[in-house]
Amino acid sequence: MLKIENYIGGELIAPVSEDYLDNFNPATGEVYSLIPDSDERDVGNAVEAAKKAFPVWSKMSAETRHDILMRVSALIERDLDALAEAESVDNGKPKSLAKSVDIPRAVSNFKFYATAAMHAASEAHETVGQAINYTLRQPLGVVGCISPWNLPLYLFSWKIAPALASGCCVVAKPSEITPMTAYLLSKLCIEAGLPAGVLNIVHGLGTKAGGAIVTHKDVKAISFTGGTKTGEWIAREAAPKFKKLSLELGGKNPNVIFADCDYEEMLATTVRSSFSNQGQICLCGSRIFVERPIYEKFKADFIEKVSQLKIGDPLDESTNIGAVVSKEHLEKVLSYIELAKTEGGKILLGGKSAKVSGRCKNGYFIEPTIIENLAFDCRTNQEEIFGAVVTLQPFDTEEEVLRYANSVEYGLSATVWTENLSRAHRMAEKIASGIVWVNCWLLRDLRTPFGGMKNSGVGREGGFEALRFFTQEKNVCIKINY
Repeated sequence: MLKIENYIGGELIAPVSEDYLDNFNPATGEVYSLIPDSDERDVGNAVEAAKKAFPVWSKMSAETRHDILMRVSALIERDLDALAEAESVDNGKPKSLAKSVDIPRAVSNFKFYATAAMHAASEAHETVGQAINYTLRQPLGVVGCISPWNLPLYLFSWKIAPALASGCCVVAKPSEITPMTAYLLSKLCIEAGLPAGVLNIVHGLGTKAGGAIVTHKDVKAISFTGGTKTGEWIAREAAPKFKKLSLELGGKNPNVIFADCDYEEMLATTVRSSFSNQGQICLCGSRIFVERPIYEKFKADFIEKVSQLKIGDPLDESTNIGAVVSKEHLEKVLSYIELAKTEGGKILLGGKSAKVSGRCKNGYFIEPTIIENLAFDCRTNQEEIFGAVVTLQPFDTEEEVLRYANSVEYGLSATVWTENLSRAHRMAEKIASGIVWVNCWLLRDLRTPFGGMKNSGVGREGGFEALRFFTQEKNVCIKINY
């Protein structure tokens, strides 16, 4: 059985403890590889390797770093099919989704930040007749990047690419639930000639390896994507040490549909925004609010479209809905469906585990689920489920739906469907979300800032925001003598 290895100091090595964790294929329910159960000793070795590499990497020209990162990008693109299959096996998502979204985005992340670093600029200010002030942006040093299981290589590369491009050295931990593509990336980094110690990947539990990264005195910043509770712990630990933090946390996103929308486009996109990756995307719209004149029509059409989605083997190109990531997560999602019933919810579609034949007969599958007749402030509509579960609710006025949309503790993203331009601007301004999509969903431009409001996190990723996060500003004032 394959034993995944840590990537420390440019080498693939076993954990110090020589202990391993089981890695399950969620489509079959079987263990198919072993993950290093790393601890503070492995993290300490990774930090030392990063510290050793930092003086050379940080002083390397942006163009030279660009060339190395572009080689990494090209190798990911070369291995797209193999990486997509590995992502599908490890995560349970349809291979077609990994091949069209996840792995291409990892290619783009390295390409974008490799190039962006060469175009980064700082400010200069003339104090007329007295001085010139200019700003230096210098890499922080060793930084920690901790990524989630839902979009493994996509979000892993989203963090490490800007950190490396800015001149930092990285100690990174992928999710212990989905480690495979990060391990394969280690091999590609060696092939690309990334200098030893510049990127170090430590596998293991969040409570052990992840916690050691967060608390290590020489790690100057933490970029984390994951649950809000974990984000709270990181903030408590990092604050007394004055580490920089970027926390992209939970979401409970509203999808607001007005009667004047482009109906067919809205319907097709809403199916996708509800159930892509089995609803395991932090940007999925799980609360669907529909203006009353079209509510009944939408409900019938939405049920029909969703019922046509094929649940099946993630490696089958025709599969729309794959397996959820773990047995524990399956049980969590199902528990929320039961909660919805106790809160008065009516199950319109789905609501139970799905059975898939053949090699996937013991996999972790769930039917896409649609629920109505719930109060906007019930637990089902307030807490993050992170699965293929959506709720429907009609509304009559903008003021009413804004109250519904903004009622949760989260504020990551929102989608608004309307052909009324003034209404689109009003809604976009008033919805408390870091991202508002109008007449679209998941249409991403890597130059734009990404992040949430309220309990959805602090800081922004994306574009030059990410490069600035991994640097510290220094003002230099030069007095002019006339």
